[in-house]
Amino acid sequence: MKNTRSTDSRELAVSIVSHGHGACVQRLLEELARWSAAHIQRVVLTQNIPESPPQAPAQGWPFVLQVIKNTMPAGFAANHNRALADATEPFVCILNPDVALAGADPFAALLRMASREGVGCAFPSQIDASGRGQDFERELPTLAALWRRHGQGRADARVDWVNAACLVLPLSVWQRLGGFDARYFMYCEDVDLCLRLRLAGLQLVRAPAQIVHAGQRASHRNWRHFFWHLRSLVRLWQSPVYAQARKLGLR
Repeated sequence: MKNTRSTDSRELAVSIVSHGHGACVQRLLEELARWSAAHIQRVVLTQNIPESPPQAPAQGWPFVLQVIKNTMPAGFAANHNRALADATEPFVCILNPDVALAGADPFAALLRMASREGVGCAFPSQIDASGRGQDFERELPTLAALWRRHGQGRADARVDWVNAACLVLPLSVWQRLGGFDARYFMYCEDVDLCLRLRLAGLQLVRAPAQIVHAGQRASHRNWRHFFWHLRSLVRLWQSPVYAQARKLGLR
């Protein structure tokens, strides 16, 4: 697949899902307006639970802001799929509400990389608020890889998938893949998406850009989230996508 669209201004649709992240979303929107307005045509904010809408600056938002208010909470995948279902912008972005831009625009580099031939998804480096590098590039989550990571404290040796804190994809790729697999309620949607992208012969590319993301995982602190995480892992391990990835040497 060739990504031949230019990266002229305002080619990006951004999807953000808030689950009580109102203050974070307000700060993020203000940062997007300040640093990245030249690239963003539209932001779709899904409020998964009731909360106040963001307050526009005096001059208004420099992009179209669409707010979806869910009557019932939905999963991460379903929310983003719905937000981007009617996208016409050449590129789409999945963006976590707890991301910060760190005083710079990451999207020029992300769009430039995502527009290259053979690239299915571009992503930035991630640091925490203290500037420490975050753990966002991962191996296929086999039992052996999980044991090396969590049991032995060893870093992953290869990049088979990346977390979905900030992903930029050509719209054609997003539509070809059908977005996220909504059968994953909260965890492993990003693993599945990245594996399907790579099985389609497309590349995951780290752009020369950086965001701030704390990377706090609720599954480390909450038994309910741990159960959801485990259930999603089991679904992944039983999926044809995972089997194909193993067969083709992603391990």
